[in-house]
Amino acid sequence: MCRQEGSMDALGPRIKSLRLAAGLNKAALARQVGVSDVTISYWESGTIKQIGHERLVALSQALNCPLAHLLEGEPSRPSPLYLRSTLPLPWQEVAHKGIDLPLELIPEQRWDGDCHLVTPAPDEHFDFLGPLDLAAVAPTEIFRQPGLYLVAEEDTLYLRRVAQDNNGQLTFQRQGQTTTMPYHSGMRLKAKVVALWRSESAT
Repeated sequence: MCRQEGSMDALGPRIKSLRLAAGLNKAALARQVGVSDVTISYWESGTIKQIGHERLVALSQALNCPLAHLLEGEPSRPSPLYLRSTLPLPWQEVAHKGIDLPLELIPEQRWDGDCHLVTPAPDEHFDFLGPLDLAAVAPTEIFRQPGLYLVAEEDTLYLRRVAQDNNGQLTFQRQGQTTTMPYHSGMRLKAKVVALWRSESAT
């Protein structure tokens, strides 16, 4: 009950914000919803808190937003963690809830378990992951399938393309290099990149 009242208290400002984002004045919105512009003013100011379902549906259509967004606001989005070149891993430093990735986003991957959204920290450089790029990484210490992995050597983290050779031994490849490095005892897999989004500003 408390949550519902809170969301209804925020409904007025949300209507105003969505109306402005849609480029509508009160009169234009009022015409589309079938009420007076005074009623729109009352809704936005919170003078009228109770809005019938039919009007709410008309509002959501006029404002071009889902009804749930109108009533509850924008769903909270996970913020990316800063990836640094030194351990510990960012999701080990703070309590961080993993993200759920729809299967259609990772059609080539076979994965179950937690994923975390990461981006390079300022002044950090990683192969395969540029500034402002986003990656969904799944913690793992075992090789699942070829692809990009976060690899620790001593206390330093690298992104490497990992595969298996004909003998079943792991090989590691840097960005832009054709030669591979064989596995050695100082290397430890830490996470697999299961999805990668390039920044639009990347050239």
